[in-house]
Amino acid sequence: MSTDRRARIVTGAIELIAAHGIRALTHRAVDTALALPAGSTSYYFRTRQALIAAVADGITARSHADFVALRTAEISSTADIAHGIATWLDELLARRRDELVARHALIIEVRGDADLHARLANSLFSMTAATDLFAGLGDPEPRARAADFLALLEGLVFDRLAGLRADEPAGTDHNVEQLTRPLARFLERAGPARSSAPTN
Repeated sequence: MSTDRRARIVTGAIELIAAHGIRALTHRAVDTALALPAGSTSYYFRTRQALIAAVADGITARSHADFVALRTAEISSTADIAHGIATWLDELLARRRDELVARHALIIEVRGDADLHARLANSLFSMTAATDLFAGLGDPEPRARAADFLALLEGLVFDRLAGLRADEPAGTDHNVEQLTRPLARFLERAGPARSSAPTN
């Protein structure tokens, strides 16, 4: 029961931030939004920082599970990888938009807290999984390539939350195609280092 209530509170906190902004996040507001007895949220999460940490952990658990599932999918080329990741991003934007909005708001809010900021910054995409991906592609600098790739993913997500394509509907073939193009271009440049052609 306590696990269920904790999960419900975390989900309620995410929805509250997504709908009303970070300043709306208080223990009392979560209790009210979920029709819980007064003091319920503070019982499980004594401080606001503890509640934010629980939100970060909840997003991390879901995102990394999704990413692991993606990595185990059958792939045969960088084009397949790009399309698979684009489809996954599109699903994130369609099904978990509140989480994405809340995460971006919280990252700015907690930038003075190194631990919480790091947890949120790493909550959506797995650096380890991305490094493994580029190592598997034979890239000579898989960690550096992974960091650049995650920056691209972050930019694509933000563009659809608050950028030029914020009105682009998720859950469509067109959106997947748009997301696939930059991912494919990036992945095509990964892999073993190519020797430079001799010059005269």
